[in-house]
Amino acid sequence: MLEEAGLRAAIAPSIAGLVLSLEEGAGFALVTEEALASASLRDLAAWIEAQPEWSDFPFILLTLRGGGLERNPSAARYLSVLGNVTFLERPFHPTTLVSLAQSALRGRRRQYEARARLDDLHRLATDLEKRVEERTAKHEAALAQLHEAQKLETLGQLTGGVAHDFNNLLTPIMGALDMLQRKYAEEDARSARLIDNALQSADRAKTLVQRLLGFARRQSLETKAVDVSALVEGMRDLIASSLGPEIDLRIRRDPDLPAAMADPNQLELAILNLCVNARDAMPGGGMLSIVADQVASVPGSQPRLAPGLYLRLSVIDNGSGMGPDTLARAVEPFYSTKETGRGTGLGLSMVHGLAAQLGGGFALSSAPGEGTRADLYLRVAGEDAAQGQSRRPHPFVAGGRPLAILLVDDEELVRVATAEMLRDLGHHVTDAESGADGLAKLSAGLEPDIVVTDYKMPGMDGAELARRVRELRPQMPVLLITGYTGTTEDVHHLPRLAKPFGQTELATALAALIEGDGKVVRLPARRR
Repeated sequence: MLEEAGLRAAIAPSIAGLVLSLEEGAGFALVTEEALASASLRDLAAWIEAQPEWSDFPFILLTLRGGGLERNPSAARYLSVLGNVTFLERPFHPTTLVSLAQSALRGRRRQYEARARLDDLHRLATDLEKRVEERTAKHEAALAQLHEAQKLETLGQLTGGVAHDFNNLLTPIMGALDMLQRKYAEEDARSARLIDNALQSADRAKTLVQRLLGFARRQSLETKAVDVSALVEGMRDLIASSLGPEIDLRIRRDPDLPAAMADPNQLELAILNLCVNARDAMPGGGMLSIVADQVASVPGSQPRLAPGLYLRLSVIDNGSGMGPDTLARAVEPFYSTKETGRGTGLGLSMVHGLAAQLGGGFALSSAPGEGTRADLYLRVAGEDAAQGQSRRPHPFVAGGRPLAILLVDDEELVRVATAEMLRDLGHHVTDAESGADGLAKLSAGLEPDIVVTDYKMPGMDGAELARRVRELRPQMPVLLITGYTGTTEDVHHLPRLAKPFGQTELATALAALIEGDGKVVRLPARRR
């Protein structure tokens, strides 16, 4: 009957033969109740139990009393063994058998199709898991970089705030020392010496604050001719204290070394970064050499330099050194071999970027156990730039007639000190403790010659005050004083005076606003 319906059938003479046919890939099994009743079903049950999860092999069981438990209690035994079983009571119509056989085959075919889909899904899931792992790794790496960047940004914000506070503290100190020096310098040599020492300390503090601000934000470079020999020598104590007593510091430089084009503040920071990196490579102590000499660019050498003369500043240590893989990535941003929390991975990348921005180059050479050499190449300054370096501008102060000045600053110490410096210069000063207070005085009829205002103030800041002043008095000069090195775009057109400043710098800034009037006289410069 099955073959007449187009279904290929094979006869199994025993349960063992049936199991063999099942293993060879039969689509369904047609079994009589009598064959099961007289044989052991252990092997058949084991085969059925061993089916994979996707498989549920179909059986058609021919019975004499149907499959109901009431009429055929043994059917329950066969149901528990065979699982996916359809009972067909004899006698039966051939059409019924063929229909059941075709239905069983369709079900078995769907099982194989489901297995294929499951295999596809498994492969897809495996591929997705691999992609997820890869993307997770990239995401974690990006998060780590973001964390370092946020840590650096947060630290920069804190540092910038501290530096701003230091600037506000240094301004009255430097101003008072300036006035004391001019008053007592010629009368009392001892007082002059003490005041001069205090001024030198204040200048060093000012330099320190500039370094903090340089770390806190990216600054535009103030490139000029720099005596690198003098700069490095001036950093000797700072470098030595950063290295510690276990490391021997040696500085060598060629005689008659020319000036180089650089931003001195950023160059100091770069040198300090290189020295600290060298220190960390010598935990047990060692020797660090700083060598400055003049070289000519060589085509094809590293780093690639434009033709010309360069000042080469080398920082050389005899520390642990770096392998090829580490050396190849050393200047990558955020790449660091230091323990978590001990480095940002930005030190060498900052030095590399500075060298490129200055038109020079940066090169590293190292080998495990042989130390590291870092070479910073700076363009040699032209004769005009080098001569310009030695010419110091003369400070000026407004003269001819005293100026009426509106001084606005929310910091009382700075406001009082600046007012005293201005009055000592012969000017009339009206002070205001906020932008709103200053604007109210102008609106009430105050007619100053110049407005001097702090930039960072609560409420109305210096930029907004300057804009409002220009609305009231379009020709009114405004001098912006600020403890930050960077300001917003809306005040770039305004003359600025950076904190901390002394009386000399204040007088020079005022003179720059009115020097076209010819009403300037020299102010004796601070003695050194």
